[in-house]
Amino acid sequence: MRIIADLHIHSSHSRATSPDMTLPTLERWAGLKGIDLLGTGDFTHPAHFAAITELLEENNPGLYTLRASKSKKTVHFMLTAEVCNIFTQGGRKRKVHSLIFAPSIEAVRRINATLGKMGNLKSDGRPIFGFSATELLKAVLDSSPDAMLVPAHAWTPWFSLFGSKSGFDSIEECFGDCSAHIHAIETGLSSDPAMNGRLSALDNITLISNSDAHSPAKLGREANVLNSCLDYYEITGIFKSKDADRFIHTIEFFPEEGKYHSDGHRGCGILFTPEQTGKAGGKCPVCGKGLTVGVMNRVSQLADRPAHIPVKSAQRFVSAVPLQEIIAESCGVGVNSARVQKEYMRLVTTAGSEFSLLLDMSEADLTQAIGPEIAGAIMKVRRGEVDITPGFDGEFGKIRIFGKAEKVVPTGLQQTGFL
Repeated sequence: MRIIADLHIHSSHSRATSPDMTLPTLERWAGLKGIDLLGTGDFTHPAHFAAITELLEENNPGLYTLRASKSKKTVHFMLTAEVCNIFTQGGRKRKVHSLIFAPSIEAVRRINATLGKMGNLKSDGRPIFGFSATELLKAVLDSSPDAMLVPAHAWTPWFSLFGSKSGFDSIEECFGDCSAHIHAIETGLSSDPAMNGRLSALDNITLISNSDAHSPAKLGREANVLNSCLDYYEITGIFKSKDADRFIHTIEFFPEEGKYHSDGHRGCGILFTPEQTGKAGGKCPVCGKGLTVGVMNRVSQLADRPAHIPVKSAQRFVSAVPLQEIIAESCGVGVNSARVQKEYMRLVTTAGSEFSLLLDMSEADLTQAIGPEIAGAIMKVRRGEVDITPGFDGEFGKIRIFGKAEKVVPTGLQQTGFL
């Protein structure tokens, strides 16, 4: 069966997160989006873990559902968390975020008991530890051998495995003798599988994508599409084996829209290409401070393959724009306006889910169901006919569908002959 999984989200106990990020509200929004499997997020936080144990019950192997669900669509939950490690290694300060997937509430209890002795789990839904990413990996697997650790948003400049500010140049440099236990990385909003395919070192690593949502409406902005039963062990097995027959594709942001795609300095309004950054010596020409080197530049630094050359082992993906953004541009109003929210609810109710509209329905069915303008915009996005001002230094890119638009990023499904 086809399932859509978004496994990196946060609860209301994480910093800068909506108070609506509760399990019942998350279930409702996952149903609107068309998500079958959602991460719980933040299982390390005592209050959120208490809600998990109170509200969820195991329904499939290693997966959970709400005990008193009112949703028309059954949404399953995987026990997940994100943690931050800040440490010194190789003579440099490192800052790495990691996702943890766990197979049971009992496994989470053991992981939390171990990590609770090593740091403060109560401070934030995404706790900060002063020990290395390798020590985290060992602690997690010692607590639960069936758990899985995945480097989160692996290219983000400030807090990631490969980040330009505080990351490493390889998985092996970070995890050393434990590298064999890293089977997957999360590519993040500012990169996609085509960019990651430029590194032959990642050929045997599964590339997963998730929303990292801090509010319910952001669920599913990136996700994974799998041919799998709803079974924790089968799903993590697909990730560990990089099973191309079972991992159908990821759903991606156009990476230019991500807020760390290009180089720049937001405070001075400087947006640079990697070539411009090189000519400027990495310094902002306005204030002289260091530029934030973005994901595109960092990928180029580590790549051993040229850009835009299809790779046989490349993972399939489709680039999408969230439906609320499409509606907002169609209406000429802000994405958070009441008009957009009302129209969004009308459209997903008509189609069954947001992903039905964005991925599945034919152009004729879209036009009949929701009208020609928004249907036309969805089809333009499917073809990659969008114009994007890239994101940089923490500022999201600006995407334009209507007006002058060129195909800037072909979808990975087209690149690999999947469509």
